[in-house]
Amino acid sequence: MTQVRVLISGRVQGVGYRWWTEDEAAQRGLDGWVRNRIDGRVEAVFAGEPALVEDMVRACNRGPRAARVTSVETLAHDGVVEPGFCSLPTA
Repeated sequence: MTQVRVLISGRVQGVGYRWWTEDEAAQRGLDGWVRNRIDGRVEAVFAGEPALVEDMVRACNRGPRAARVTSVETLAHDGVVEPGFCSLPTA
């Protein structure tokens, strides 16, 4: 199992990015969460098989059709990740 935390910048709020992320992560069978950040970015944690996590991070560079992603920062994550994938409140 691999875990990563990603910070996605650009036009990523108000375009369905969180819902898109939930759907994409669920299709890959990943655990984790996604949330909007007060600074305008979207933050997510993905946990699962390394190839699937890597594929999800690549997909984050596209996002939903209305998004305009300018960067995806990938960081190591070693926290506890609950089973399933969910959307969290803005932080």
